[in-house]
Amino acid sequence: VQLQASGGGLVQAGGSLRLSCAASGRTFSTYVMGWYRQAPGKQRELVASISSGGTTYYEDTVKGRFTVSRDNAKNTVYLQMNSLKPEDTAVYYCNIGLWRIGVPGSYWGQGTLVTVSS
Repeated sequence: VQLQASGGGLVQAGGSLRLSCAASGRTFSTYVMGWYRQAPGKQRELVASISSGGTTYYEDTVKGRFTVSRDNAKNTVYLQMNSLKPEDTAVYYCNIGLWRIGVPGSYWGQGTLVTVSS
């Protein structure tokens, strides 16, 4: 199983980025998919997740700005990030798990760096 994340980069505050994470090796249509981030000097935190049925979760600071979605035909999860703030600067990691994400046995992508300048 491999997860390939892409879409990070440098953007000014108020701008937008769209992250993608393409999975290969098996079909993940029944899995939970999501995104974590880790800022310098901080612990990794859950940003957003989406269940196989489309139920979404968002961390409070990104509600209304970020949108998580998935395309099961492409085995891909997305994170649309709008109205970006400097505090969103972090390495973003995708994660896929059978019942939960971020737990032992779940799959991690390699991380993609998002830098938001003020």
